[in-house]
Amino acid sequence: VLFAEYGVVNVGKSLGKIWSHSRFRSPYVRHTLWDVGYAVDTLETAVDWNRLPDAVERIEASLRQAIPDLPVHVFTHMSHIYPQGASIYTSYIFANAASYEETLAHWKKLKAAASEAVVQSGGTISHQHGVGRDHAPYLEAEKKPLGMQTLGTLTKHFDPDETLNPGVLLVQSDTESSGSSS
Repeated sequence: VLFAEYGVVNVGKSLGKIWSHSRFRSPYVRHTLWDVGYAVDTLETAVDWNRLPDAVERIEASLRQAIPDLPVHVFTHMSHIYPQGASIYTSYIFANAASYEETLAHWKKLKAAASEAVVQSGGTISHQHGVGRDHAPYLEAEKKPLGMQTLGTLTKHFDPDETLNPGVLLVQSDTESSGSSS
């Protein structure tokens, strides 16, 4: 009843059942699309409710406009719902280039454009899938310098020998890697 007051439409359990039935088939769709000449990727973020429409528009536009003359089909759905906002998943499909290297270069441009849009929208670069090499350059925009310093201090405390993926999440500056202290 409460949701109906805000225009929410109850679609019953059918969409959930369809998703559950197909959830592990997605990799096969990805491989099939690759075989017929298309690359597909998905990214996700979470934003506050008041930022959600703008975030969807920015992310989708960034992907469509990232590479002139490369049509990119983009679609977004809301997945996780929280009291303060929601998680949005954006999937995009584009034609493979003449070579794998060129297709990878296209993907990198698309990923960077979408990541910038996430940051500009006030979304989290990590959400539930965490941060790795692809998202690390955008982490400081979310965590700010003090947050990054805190993560660095925790990392030095819990992994003093740097055995857990050194240089992946927290990229060392030139002065740190050369042994200089600040």
